[in-house]
Amino acid sequence: MPWYKKLHWQIIIGLVLGLAYGVVAAMAGWGGFTSDWIAPFGTIFLNLLKLIAVPLVLASLVVGVTSLSDLGQLSRIGGKTMGMYLMTTAIAIAVGLLFVNVMQPGDTVPQELSERLQVQYQENVEEGQGLAESAQQRGPLQPLVDMVPGNFFSAATDNANMLQIVFVAIFVGIGLLMIPEEKSQTLVRGFDALNDLVIKLVELIMLVAPVGVFALLADTITTITADSAGDILNLLGALAYYCLAVVLGLATMVFVVYPLLLRLFTGMPMSRFFSGISPAQLVAFSTSSSGATLPATMRCAENNLGVSEEASSFVLPLGATINMDGTALYQGVAALFIAQVLGIGLALGQQIELILLVVLISIGTAAVPSAGIVMLVIVLENFGIPAAGIALIVGVDRPLDMLRTTNNITGDAMVASVVADSENQLAREAAPGGDGMAEDVETTVGEPAQRGTRSAERS
Repeated sequence: MPWYKKLHWQIIIGLVLGLAYGVVAAMAGWGGFTSDWIAPFGTIFLNLLKLIAVPLVLASLVVGVTSLSDLGQLSRIGGKTMGMYLMTTAIAIAVGLLFVNVMQPGDTVPQELSERLQVQYQENVEEGQGLAESAQQRGPLQPLVDMVPGNFFSAATDNANMLQIVFVAIFVGIGLLMIPEEKSQTLVRGFDALNDLVIKLVELIMLVAPVGVFALLADTITTITADSAGDILNLLGALAYYCLAVVLGLATMVFVVYPLLLRLFTGMPMSRFFSGISPAQLVAFSTSSSGATLPATMRCAENNLGVSEEASSFVLPLGATINMDGTALYQGVAALFIAQVLGIGLALGQQIELILLVVLISIGTAAVPSAGIVMLVIVLENFGIPAAGIALIVGVDRPLDMLRTTNNITGDAMVASVVADSENQLAREAAPGGDGMAEDVETTVGEPAQRGTRSAERS
């Protein structure tokens, strides 16, 4: 297959063209044209991904749970998955705090820029403060209550309720494991068929990914610059050190921590991992949504990395909901950066407390663009840092959001590979193609995957 027909190259071309067009459009004052005639195609692409998010999570998790032989296996895989996710999140926050303490980016923000940004983004800050105050007034067990929906159909109407969908899917899967196979088999096969249907829809949606990526990035650039390339250059120039601290932290996770863990637990070559996950990374970069990227992440993990459908359908939907390494790292860096700008010092003990708080908060962060901003308000208020300080970073949040979402899904794929390997469900060789659309690979060493029948053939 010629290189230009491979999906990941087409997405890269769309990304580069979108970036180039965005810069030209900003300088030429084409913001209105871009918003009216280009951006809608990006919105359509993003909506298509969101459209299948709920059925994908529901079907894949039910299939993932019921494909396990018993509740003991579910407990074992679930324990490994949660343990890895919590560990990588804690490492991510620690890495971010290390960079922000060493670099001290808060000392580089000019006072005039700080005041101007607070005025410009005051509306965003007030909205975030309102949401944070509502969250803080809840009882300590309210997050646990929120996880259990009172009405499944109501929960399924909003992608922000994905944690409730995860609960329902796992709950239903456990129930199907506990009833006789002859009674559960029909329903299990129904979920399996729904899962196959959603995967096929993903393939169709990914055909328009290059166009969607082009439109999303073009709209992002023109929106940030507000028809003047000088605005973004001045803003990024003033906040470059802060951005650099975040980027270095994210890069350390993606290119150092994840490869080390992957090498330690699986022995998978780094070239195979990064080439295999690159299509999903590009989608994550353009959409800034772990949830919207989930379909692409699952296809890349199964077809390119050799993760079994059983492991992928359980680990990745769970990761898209609770594993936010990049977001957690960003919250740690942003909180300390704002504290530095405002002259508020956080002792070592407080920073350790910050790590624990952000680990817990990141679990409840919605897998949608800029959800980290709302959760950051809670972090700031908890340590006595004025939430108005968020105005300092709102202007550069979007490009950083794109990078931290890429970090999130990379971590998800790494954990899925590790869990699959620990269960002897990671293929030795990657499938040909490397674009997330290849044919299924052997998911268990020496044993081909049987999509559509494996779930019903449990003992």
